[in-house]
Amino acid sequence: MLEEEWAFFEPFILAVRAPNGRKPANHRRVLDEIFWIARTGAPWRDLPSEFGKWSSVYRQFRRWTLAGLWEDSGRISWSR
Repeated sequence: MLEEEWAFFEPFILAVRAPNGRKPANHRRVLDEIFWIARTGAPWRDLPSEFGKWSSVYRQFRRWTLAGLWEDSGRISWSR
């Protein structure tokens, strides 16, 4: 993910972060992993092991979905 792309998403991600006292994950990496799924169309279980546990990535994706992250960032142009 380019610095400019991360700079766009970072405020949205920080705005939906739940204050549960846990140290936040590397949100930039998780976002890269979610975009890999979106770009390839692969099922979550096919996420390469170097990205970490697919279930952890999916869980964060689900949290952000329920928090409205994707609607808040609706200005995104998904084509490159």
